[in-house]
Amino acid sequence: MRPQKDALSESILDVLNKAGEPLETVEIVRGIKGATRITILYRLYKLMGEGLVRGKQVGSGKGTWIWWKA
Repeated sequence: MRPQKDALSESILDVLNKAGEPLETVEIVRGIKGATRITILYRLYKLMGEGLVRGKQVGSGKGTWIWWKA
């Protein structure tokens, strides 16, 4: 079964495609209006589970995530 994509997921994938390089979560949030950081982060985790994006946590504490197209 193929994952169903919604508008937010499409926007995230579009931002990552246009960048052409890994982006931090905050850079993705800046590229998408009308969504909170938490909502975008949750959707990124979901996309990672579906194999559409890859991510890696860098830093300590709350940490910073970098994301790229799978």
